Amino acid sequence: MAKKSSSAEKRHRKSLERRMRNKSAKSAVKTSVKKFVALAQKKDPEAEAAFKEMIKKIDKTAGKGIIPKNTAARKKSRMQKYYNTMKAAQ
Repeated sequence: MAKKSSSAEKRHRKSLERRMRNKSAKSAVKTSVKKFVALAQKKDPEAEAAFKEMIKKIDKTAGKGIIPKNTAARKKSRMQKYYNTMKAAQ
């Protein structure tokens, strides 16, 4: 195996750290979306709080550049539509 430079080793180490951090943030967004949808389908009153938490997580991940801004806007728009139909059905 060829000898790697110490800077290349550090870059690799840091990329793995960032990858795990980004993966965790994306997973948290997906989990919050699933939680909101599940509560909304049950017509649970806690769905509104879950909706606000989900929007906050989406905005935070987009602000950090983990997901693109347009992707965040699209997710928020779709979930807002779902939320509005849920509220209208009550």
